[in-house]
Amino acid sequence: MRENLHRFFRAARGVGVRVSPAESIDAMRAVSQVGFSDRDILRDTLLLTLAKTQDEKLALGDCFDLFFSQPEPQQEQPANDDNAPEGNNQSPSSDASGDASGSEPAESLGPLAQMLLSQDRNAIAAALANASAAASLSDIRYSTQRGIFSTRILDAMGLQRLRDDLDGLTATNPSLAERLRAALDGLREAVRDAVSQGLALYAREEAENLRNEILRNAPLARIEPRQVEQMRHLIRQIARRLRERYSKPRKRQRRGHLDVRRTLRRNAAWGGIPFLTAWKRKHRDRPKIVALCDVSGSVARVSDFFLLLIHSLHEVVDDVRSFAFSSHLIEVSDILEANTPDAAMAEIMSKVGFGSSDYGSSLDDFEHEFMSILTPQTTVIVLGDARSNNLDPRADILKRISERSKRLVWLNPEGRLAWGFGDSEMPRYATFCTVVRQCATAQQLERAVSDIVATYQ
Repeated sequence: MRENLHRFFRAARGVGVRVSPAESIDAMRAVSQVGFSDRDILRDTLLLTLAKTQDEKLALGDCFDLFFSQPEPQQEQPANDDNAPEGNNQSPSSDASGDASGSEPAESLGPLAQMLLSQDRNAIAAALANASAAASLSDIRYSTQRGIFSTRILDAMGLQRLRDDLDGLTATNPSLAERLRAALDGLREAVRDAVSQGLALYAREEAENLRNEILRNAPLARIEPRQVEQMRHLIRQIARRLRERYSKPRKRQRRGHLDVRRTLRRNAAWGGIPFLTAWKRKHRDRPKIVALCDVSGSVARVSDFFLLLIHSLHEVVDDVRSFAFSSHLIEVSDILEANTPDAAMAEIMSKVGFGSSDYGSSLDDFEHEFMSILTPQTTVIVLGDARSNNLDPRADILKRISERSKRLVWLNPEGRLAWGFGDSEMPRYATFCTVVRQCATAQQLERAVSDIVATYQ
């Protein structure tokens, strides 16, 4: 049963429940106390030890119900004979032995044939479970593998011997052969159900990873409406991954590293026994990010995901201030923190969104109202296509922003081949930027933000 629990943990991860090694050990200890006899108690135990949120509890409950539901072969329907006397009813096993007694006794058949003819559901279910484990059904990943795993399971159950038995019975006892053939059809259906169950349990994680990989490389500006929520979920995963990657090193660095020489000198009076310790401490800039996001019609969708990512990194970046603009600029930090992503973007768009972009006017607004927030520790991130509709780009203001800040990073969702053509002012702006990167997909966005946060580690 330990192996079953390991497979269940794997299936639970596939439905989005994060199960760490420590949590799996705690769950196995709890299960060892309550046992497996009562399915309801087992279900509650696993939900209490593994689920951290209400959503995880619901997902884990569905996963449990699916994992521990065993498919059974379809039962052979006995022929209804109204003229048969009541006392002539026989059990399937005795009937199988009786039909075979004339020429091919049932005892000479293989184990699988005997199980199917006796219709022992418990024995068949156990054999099916053992064959699924032998065929490594938990390794199934794609729907195209259904046939392969079905064949493996049937072979592990003894299909070849059953075919030999069918060939022998066809010549010696056609009626028993027909019954065995019908039972085999039911077994095939049960195997297909078992493979479908395995696909639903173990292929979810692979399918989720494949879908996320496709979304990570899809242009953010062309995400379909049905994919918006999936993309937001992916952006939250990216933010969590960045937090886990950078928050722990920062905590260790705040604690410092042991200074061996100073420690030995400080403890010379005690014979070198380190009663007192000395630590090396390296001064690090306090992270501060100012994000300027173009929310005009051409790049609004990209800004949506970018602002969501930036404001999901508060555990890594202590000070984040966000601004949105099209023809004029406003601060949106409070809006993003006080509302859900949908409500926040709706409010931002109602104020400054979907207008014709005017970078010169927006930079002028920032200089007059917010230039004082920039310090030598500030990283300024501009997300936009740098298309100012042939208006004055005010590159001089961008130059002053660059001079007052630590770094100026420009993320452009357009391809590099389009920079400088038409009303694009990207080459002029790039002169004053520390970093200029194309940022059209979630993967490029993650790399860009990761590089920015890494400069403070």
